[in-house]
Amino acid sequence: MHEEVVPILRVEDVAAAVAWYERLGFTRQWEHRFAPGLPAFVEVARGGVRLFLSEHEGDARPDTLVYLRVRDVEAIAAEFGVAAEEAPWAREIELRDPDGNRLRIGTPTG
Repeated sequence: MHEEVVPILRVEDVAAAVAWYERLGFTRQWEHRFAPGLPAFVEVARGGVRLFLSEHEGDARPDTLVYLRVRDVEAIAAEFGVAAEEAPWAREIELRDPDGNRLRIGTPTG
């Protein structure tokens, strides 16, 4: 097993959050609930990048910032109708998911 970091993002509605992250190219890997009707905990992945999305109140706070490096930020910018901007290290966009979590997404330029 390789070591990795998996950010946990707080979401109110896991179904709506998964649908939004699917627009970014993520796919649902699995979902866990301790019992029907209890909060969900879901993993989404895009290639080797994984995120946990949690409806559990104590797991994380909204307005978290995650940086995602991708091969083609322009394709994501087009999907969300935003323009990529030039930074000294990458072409970037910043998006907010339905719960206010921020994703800064960039393609390195150097």
